[in-house]
Amino acid sequence: MRVIAGSLKGRKLQTLEGLDVRPTTDKVKEAIFSAVQFDLYGAVVLDLFSGSGQMGIEALSRGAESAVFVDISPKSLNVTRSNIANVGLESKTMCYQADSIDFLKTNRKIYNIAFLDPPYNKGIIEEILPILSERMAEGGKVICEHEKELILPDEIECLKVKKRYQYGKISVTIYIKQEEEMQDA
Repeated sequence: MRVIAGSLKGRKLQTLEGLDVRPTTDKVKEAIFSAVQFDLYGAVVLDLFSGSGQMGIEALSRGAESAVFVDISPKSLNVTRSNIANVGLESKTMCYQADSIDFLKTNRKIYNIAFLDPPYNKGIIEEILPILSERMAEGGKVICEHEKELILPDEIECLKVKKRYQYGKISVTIYIKQEEEMQDA
């Protein structure tokens, strides 16, 4: 696993081993970052279910201002912290070991981009999106990586689907937070 573009291009990242770990493939990662490339510069990023931290690190490599990494697993968060240190991004990051829903309910930070890649087949995305919508800046994007069988709704609270992609067994749904006056129209 490596950073595929930006100031850290080519830098290797560690990952956890095991059947429960699904690092985002380079093909899917490139497609995701192509979809948000013009939103990255200066963005505040949330990497929820961070795993190795590769999505947040990739965003920072491509110009994001800062990133918050959240994972409930201490092992995953240790790998994330190690990757952050290895690429020298400690000053632009915060890491939290927490349940995603508890984190969103207590953290008041506003994000421009959020990456969600939770465990599959557990209904987690559907539970998180209404809470996350309150933490997104207007025009902010939420990128959900999920199993292809899951069809997420076109709208959840003030989030509206912008694009849907499918890559083999993986689907990506990108939501954008609508501006207030667009919601009322």
